[in-house]
Amino acid sequence: MLKKDQNDLLTQTGPATPGGRLFRSYWLPALLAEELPANDCPPVRVKILSERLIAFRDSAGRLGLMDEFCAHRGVSLWFGRNEEGGLRCPYHGWKYDHTGQCIEVPSEPVESGFCGKIKLKSYPLIERGGVLWTYMGPPEKQPPLPEWEFATVPAAQSFMSKRIQECNWLQAMEGGIDSSHVSFLHRGELNTDPLFRGARGNQYNMRDARPVFEVVESAGGLNIGVRRNAEDGHYYWRITQWVMPSFTMIPPRGDHAIHGHFWIPIDDETCWTWSYDYHPTRALSAEERAAMRAGKGVHVTYVPGTFRPLANKDNDYLIDRAAQKAGRTYSGVGGIAMQDASLQESMGPVVDRTKENLVSTDNGIIMARHRLLRATKALMEKDATPPGVDLAHQRVRSAAVVLPADQPFMEAAKDAMIAREGTAHASV
Repeated sequence: MLKKDQNDLLTQTGPATPGGRLFRSYWLPALLAEELPANDCPPVRVKILSERLIAFRDSAGRLGLMDEFCAHRGVSLWFGRNEEGGLRCPYHGWKYDHTGQCIEVPSEPVESGFCGKIKLKSYPLIERGGVLWTYMGPPEKQPPLPEWEFATVPAAQSFMSKRIQECNWLQAMEGGIDSSHVSFLHRGELNTDPLFRGARGNQYNMRDARPVFEVVESAGGLNIGVRRNAEDGHYYWRITQWVMPSFTMIPPRGDHAIHGHFWIPIDDETCWTWSYDYHPTRALSAEERAAMRAGKGVHVTYVPGTFRPLANKDNDYLIDRAAQKAGRTYSGVGGIAMQDASLQESMGPVVDRTKENLVSTDNGIIMARHRLLRATKALMEKDATPPGVDLAHQRVRSAAVVLPADQPFMEAAKDAMIAREGTAHASV
């Protein structure tokens, strides 16, 4: 368990907090590229790390991300007119370019130079892998552009979605590195979900509900090895990559795509759950993409016109008690993503970790917390660059392998945990 001050340190990510400074060390996913589909399209509200921002694509295709509110009298620029190289407030006509610089105040003489004195806070916004990324830290410390494999393979090989999750980022992320729950919570979906079924590894998940965790620090975070009994003195290993602060890559199943998440704080009580699927050596099929859009695998369906899941706390996640009783779903909630989210949200907006009773299968969570605490302390006291910023830390893969019982997974599977262009992933 954590002390209250430690829990607060890790869960609070506003502009003036240590946790907020940690997140501001990285390029973070902010929008799907499809949310700004064309030059001069409508602006989009963005809330991230407790800051309310506005994003737009100007007449020349340049991307802007800046303070949501006009510097004149605080009108939301979501109402703004995106026209002729800038975003114009409809109240009194003040206009801003993609950097947040005010370029026109109609009521003031041009020769006064008043415009030059007005600039909204802004952040860089770049497009890579169908995602618009932002960096919100000091400009002089801006890291290289992200090189996660899902964002660098051809577009036909990758799929990305996002959803609002109504709890703090940390409890959502901790669910993503907890492999032991799969044998219970998702047992009904392993052999029915089109993005999971048919893999030989599913049998090991179903047969052995007592996994053993071996967690090893990596340069960027953790390698979380989870073994279950296989046949003839072998272990089935599922090796999850966790890269700081909130990237996870879940081990693949069969020839299905690799998948995983980013958990990005909206504020201290909600987060964006970004979910990706990609295959390193082939295009995703039409059937796979249709399943992803239909909310299968790690994705969800939405309340129309929003990124809020259709199954949510206001409708008790559409729980089906008859399906739960009959064993068609273990929790009664449909869909792998919402099975996770419903239970994580049930803990409350920010879970009280002083009341926990952790066990050996929580070792990945325990070590991730320690890694986060150490990195935050080093950043605050020594201005040390945190793990996960270096591009080498991003060129990783999760893996699923069957190994003889006497082979350490880190040595036997080390090549499988490195992303190599055109090389198939290790899966069972």
